[in-house]
Amino acid sequence: MKKEKTIIIVGGGFAGLQLVDQLKNQSHFKVILVDLNNYNFFPPLLYQVAAGFMEPSAISYPYRKILRNKNVGFRMGELQEVIPEVNKIILSNGELHYDILVMSTGAETNFFGNENIAKLSLPMKTISDALALRNLIFTRLERATRISDPNRRKALLSFVIAGAGPTGVELSGLFSEMRAHILAKDYPELDTSDLGDIYLIDGQDAVLAAMSKKTQEYTYDKLKDYGINIKLNTFVNDFKDDVVYLSDGTEIHSRNLIWAAGISARTFKGFKEASYGRGKRLKTNGHNLVEGYNNIYAIGDGSIVMDDEKYPDGHPQLAQVAIQQALNLGRNLLSNDWKAFSYNDKGSMAIIGTNKAVTDGPNQKFFLKGFIAWWVWIFVHIMSLVNFRNRMRAFYDWMGYYINKDQSFRMIIRPKEKSQK
Repeated sequence: MKKEKTIIIVGGGFAGLQLVDQLKNQSHFKVILVDLNNYNFFPPLLYQVAAGFMEPSAISYPYRKILRNKNVGFRMGELQEVIPEVNKIILSNGELHYDILVMSTGAETNFFGNENIAKLSLPMKTISDALALRNLIFTRLERATRISDPNRRKALLSFVIAGAGPTGVELSGLFSEMRAHILAKDYPELDTSDLGDIYLIDGQDAVLAAMSKKTQEYTYDKLKDYGINIKLNTFVNDFKDDVVYLSDGTEIHSRNLIWAAGISARTFKGFKEASYGRGKRLKTNGHNLVEGYNNIYAIGDGSIVMDDEKYPDGHPQLAQVAIQQALNLGRNLLSNDWKAFSYNDKGSMAIIGTNKAVTDGPNQKFFLKGFIAWWVWIFVHIMSLVNFRNRMRAFYDWMGYYINKDQSFRMIIRPKEKSQK
């Protein structure tokens, strides 16, 4: 009879939950998932929560309801330090010992050292970020109805989105649809001339830079049709005094900078400095074993495989990479025949607006656009949600908006702060 081994998985995102699924019902493993939150959420749809098109519960689900299995446990806490010499991790609320440690901590927003942007802009990485942005959008609109100065109104209702990847493209398209279909109905105090501009800024020479040329061209044209101001080969240099300063000298008067311009892996006390590589990602071999350790693995956005010749700069930080790494590591942990990770590109997609989306096939072998790509996008995202309940709720929300060109989650909800003894 095999001795039971304790496997601690830090981070319950795509990679962490997939690995849990691989190892559940395995009596010789005791699995403990550690996460700062007590729920899993689906990051690709955060922007829909932010714009009030979906409710948070449609894309989130409690870990303890997911992890109802005899050999799987859960610990809510924040990782503070790893002590490899004694196989121990220190959390914000205690400590745990492991036989095998798997780091699947994902990535966080990268502000590239700009303190003003870090302090004043709005990131899009968590449910809290999405709700903060939703509160801000609709608070701005309510405030604008009470302001008579057109310049102040425009600054209040102009949005600058830094980063023209999928999140930036999808958010700018959604803002444009809100402007066209919702504001006139809900805010009769505002004239169309009062509505601010939507800017999409990126330092590269194309929107959706990681996707195919056809995808980039189609997306650019459709965003222009939506009235989006696109500025490429341009960086956001600073944000202060309600002005966004761009690298080409442009100054945009806006109170709203949404930051979707980059991510960086998280670092943790206890790891050797040499274990971190490009983007602060933990360097691993093909089996996702962290360099310098014999029982610590890293998967997902926080890891970088160093010996894959096809990806000398590391695999893209995508959900599919994280899921496939977890599948491979799970199979390896359950087998004596260890195989190196090999990424299978299943394609990529982005939504621009209603009936408008783009899809690149595996290795960009084919390209879909428009209504067909839109339905493919909806199907893939619905099936990627964690359970049937979330899928049905998301589908209901989308169909309601598709039919009525309206949505009903535009509430400003702020938790009341109470002093605690």
